Order: sequence, then C-alpha cells, then structure tokens
Amino acid sequence: MSATPRPFCSVIIIGGGFSGVAIACQLKRNFDLDDYCIYDRMDGIGGTWRANTYPGCAVDIPGVCYSLSFAPSSDFSQWFPPQAEILTYLMKVAQSYGVDDHFVGYTEWQGAYWQDTTHTWRVQMRDLRTGEQFTRECRILISAVGGLVDPHPFNAPGIGTFRGEVIHTSRWKSDINLEDKHVAVIGNGASAIQLMPAIAGKAKFITQFMRTPHHIVPSCNYDISPLARALLRYIPGLLFLLRQLMLLYMESAFQQFSTSEDGIQDRIQSAKSSFDYVQETAPAKYWAHLIPTYEFGCKRRVFDRSYTATLHRDDVRLTNDPILAVQPNSIVTRSGETIPADIILLATGFSLTQFDVTLRGRGGKTRQQHWDEYGSKATYQSVAMHGFPNFFYVLGPNSGRAHTSTLVSIERLSPPSIPPISAPAW
Repeated sequence: MSATPRPFCSVIIIGGGFSGVAIACQLKRNFDLDDYCIYDRMDGIGGTWRANTYPGCAVDIPGVCYSLSFAPSSDFSQWFPPQAEILTYLMKVAQSYGVDDHFVGYTEWQGAYWQDTTHTWRVQMRDLRTGEQFTRECRILISAVGGLVDPHPFNAPGIGTFRGEVIHTSRWKSDINLEDKHVAVIGNGASAIQLMPAIAGKAKFITQFMRTPHHIVPSCNYDISPLARALLRYIPGLLFLLRQLMLLYMESAFQQFSTSEDGIQDRIQSAKSSFDYVQETAPAKYWAHLIPTYEFGCKRRVFDRSYTATLHRDDVRLTNDPILAVQPNSIVTRSGETIPADIILLATGFSLTQFDVTLRGRGGKTRQQHWDEYGSKATYQSVAMHGFPNFFYVLGPNSGRAHTSTLVSIERLSPPSIPPISAPAW
C-alpha cells in the first residue's frame, strides 16, 4: 500500500452526496475546521443526484424541504425540482463553503481499521482510474455513504447473450437512441414511474415488466414563477415559514405508521384513495396489476404525475408475466410469450451495500461481529457504535424516513444551528 502526499487529516468523510456535503459544511460553520477530506467514487460532488440522470428524474419532496436548513433555496423553478436543479443547488452550497476544495473523486473506500496505539483510523482507498491502493489516517471517520449507490443486479438467464444495450437508470447514457426501438423497462418503482412518461413516444414500443405493485398516489407539479421566487428570496422569513409549514404537513403523515386505531383508519383511507386514483386514471385491464393487496405503508408509496395516463398509449404495455429468460433480441416470459426487445432499461432499484465495507474497531472486532452480537444493525441513535471510537454515520441504519424529507435525518447529525431569517440564494 502506497501513501498519498497527505497521509493524515483530522476528518475523513466517505461520500460526496447530500450527507457528505452537509457534514462538511457544518464542520466549517460550527468548528471552523478545514482539515478534512471527502472521498467519493464519482468524479464530482452530488451523490445520487450526480449518478441518476435518466429522463424524468426529479425529487418527490417539495424543493423548499429538499434543501439544507442553513442553505435554503429560492431558486427552484418547480415545486418538485428536476435532477439537474438539485445537483446545481448542492454544488453551489459546496462551493460556498469551500467543500469542493476538499473533494477527491474516483476513489473507492475499501476498509478502515482502528489503531489502538495511536487512537486513529487507518483508511484503505483505491484510485479507480489507476487501480492504485493507498492509505489515509484520521482522527474521525464519517460514513456518508447512501443507499442509492450500487444498482440492483439483473441476472435473468441469458442476459449475457442480449445483443442490445442494458442500462440501469443510475448509469444512464445521454447518447442512447430509443427511436424505432422495442424497449423493455424492468421495474415499477419510483424511477420507472418517472422514466416511463419521459420516454413514451420516443421508442417504437415500450413493454414494462413488473412484479409487486406499489400504492400509487397522485402528485401535481407546479412551476414557480420568477415573481414567486423573488418574493421567497427577498421577503424576510417567508421561505423559512413555508419550509416549516411543509415539514409540519409531511410530518402529519407519520400517523399512518401508528398501530393505534387512528393509524389503522388513516392507512385504510390512504389505500382507498390510491385505489380510487388508479381506477380513475389507469386502463381497466391493468387495475389488477397496479392495486396492491398488502396494507398501505408496507412498501414505499410512489407519486404519479403522468404514469397512469401513459399506460393508455397504444405503444406502451404493462405486464406482470415473470421474466423466464433473455434472448439476443427478445425476452421470454413464464407464460411462453416472446417479447421483442432492442434495449433493456433497468429500473430495478439498488442493493443496500453501504455497510458492506470491512470496518474493524477496538481489538480488531469487525462491524459484522458487533452486529451479530446484538442480533441487528445496532447503533446509538443511528449515528455511532460501541467499540468503534470516533466513527460516525450519516444516514446510518434505521435512519430512513418514509414520510418526509431525508434531509431532516441527515441534518440531525450536524451540530444545532439557528435557521436564517432571511434566506440567501444558493
């Protein structure tokens, strides 16, 4: 293992998405600390918002709540901003706090080991461009690795014989040409529901393959006029007030996860609303495919703006016939049908690999051994683990939320700060 020119720094942050940028900004804001470094496998800051550039990609949380409390944005052009605007916002925040000067891309974290003698972490890295391995040492190690990182594999029999391109939504190719192509979309989660309307009409024919239905709920996006953005920007407290009201509104949805009688009734009503929406907007022949039989809240709900309308198109088909095999120019289903396919687009989600890297704490105990002792992914408030000094998670185990902005969880690790009364532009 070779050493880098700067073998030691006070803090190493793994991950350059919202989590990594947020904690880096707070190191500067609250501690005036510049001796830190952010490592990421990608070429720039952005995390999942740099990786996911597929058509239709957008956030399903209002932009006023999908921004950091210490850097609220009044510049989003839509209520639910598209991917490009989220990425631009995050990069501007990083630049404002000098985070980009501490960023190192194309670098993969391969493991970390606590040194009992020096009370430091020894972190193993690999340069993805050269393959060179090196080590860094730090006093504090922070994992800001998100779950939307590694695409879930698609290993249908025969996939290796397929002659066309196979593209996961998080590895989108901007030069992909769908014109006059039979396109197979695998998956029916949030990515697929955004992707399908965006590519409908561009391909010769689209066949969407699905397994388990999701509760689909309606969502309307709105343009934010230049005047409205100016008001949010220059009227003191207006953006902050709107943000707080929206967060309170979304927090009210937590009742749906309660086991109380009120919670049960809320779930029943939400399921009925989803059921009615599908029947009002989707073709009747797909109702059985789209309406879940499990209780509302067991899986993540998906927000629809034009997906169910897209299913009315003559050049779009939805099927829940399981995929049996892939052939060079087609997909074979369990019923025996052979469906033409020139391109396969994978909207299959992600494998939760963010905790797979080898981590050894005091006495050489691994993270997995620690969790095996507890029988679960045990952490203190999802942030720290006993026996792993000065190691912290951002969005650690059991920190995800299904009803409000993920950034609320991300900022819980950061030192407390008072939101600004007048919102600056970012």
